[in-house]
Amino acid sequence: MDFRVDPNHGHVPVMRDRMADLLAPAVEEFGAGAVIVDATLGAGGHTEHFLRRFPEASVIGVDRDPAALRDASERLAPFGDRFVGVQARFDDIGNAIRDREGTIFDAARTHGVAGALFDLGVSSMQLDQEERGFAYKVDAPLDMRMDRTTTLTAADVLNTYSHGELARILKTYGDERFAGKIASHILKEREKAPFERSGRLVELLYQAIPAATRRTGGHPAKRTFQALRIEVNGELDALRAVIPVITDLLGPGGRVVFMSYQSLEDKIVKTALTSLATSTTPTGLPMDLPGTAAKFRSITQGAEKASEAEIEQNSRAAPVRVRGIEKLRTDNP
Repeated sequence: MDFRVDPNHGHVPVMRDRMADLLAPAVEEFGAGAVIVDATLGAGGHTEHFLRRFPEASVIGVDRDPAALRDASERLAPFGDRFVGVQARFDDIGNAIRDREGTIFDAARTHGVAGALFDLGVSSMQLDQEERGFAYKVDAPLDMRMDRTTTLTAADVLNTYSHGELARILKTYGDERFAGKIASHILKEREKAPFERSGRLVELLYQAIPAATRRTGGHPAKRTFQALRIEVNGELDALRAVIPVITDLLGPGGRVVFMSYQSLEDKIVKTALTSLATSTTPTGLPMDLPGTAAKFRSITQGAEKASEAEIEQNSRAAPVRVRGIEKLRTDNP
């Protein structure tokens, strides 16, 4: 099936202006030929804004979903060779920049990346494509793959994982209180017939989760669907892997910004960025020992949130948490 993106898709990039503001000092200092990496291209909304806001910059847009990449590339075609799309998992960005030929990639290798954006989680256009199985409010095939060239689906997880494996991912990736109980229900139900569609899973979750919790804890399927999506796509492993890669690719003064939509992502980002922006000199010494000074500085005060005005215009901005760092110059004390 061809999962094309409607060119009139109503995707509104979350905190579009703020993301550009955070990257602006680096992009403007790099000047002509500055390279921005949009590591989660999606519908291309952030990239389009960057290309308009920074007329001397170019963007490498990365997305693992070939349908998304194709449609975003069509949207961005008017910008000519200032945009190059790459189909890859974002944790493979290092190889993508190292191995490809072209002016943009040459500039990224020679001068370093000026700015990078990671808009984490499933994209709104994927949520809106019912056939993908990401949304629990419609009955759809239990797929949940961001890249449909991969093999593992949510149905595979439900139909083949052991009780212990299911309980682990529901608890770890979904913070689901009733992980063990849900896993037991899944094993019992799949003996009757394999899971194929989301509607059957939602019905099971209504049965497995106590009524009192359903009344106060939001939609009973939310946590399970999040856990399955993260497992199918290896999202958290990819996030952990890419942080040292992208920070190494930044040029001096370059900036990277992460947009997280749930606590597991934000915890990984917070821990990694805090470590990078902290001296490794033992506590208590009056100055940094040679080679231990922080090589990055934070460019956000804790985790920034969307304004009430933005949330009113775009409800998908409500859970976002934004963190960013800047690579310090070697002559910076």
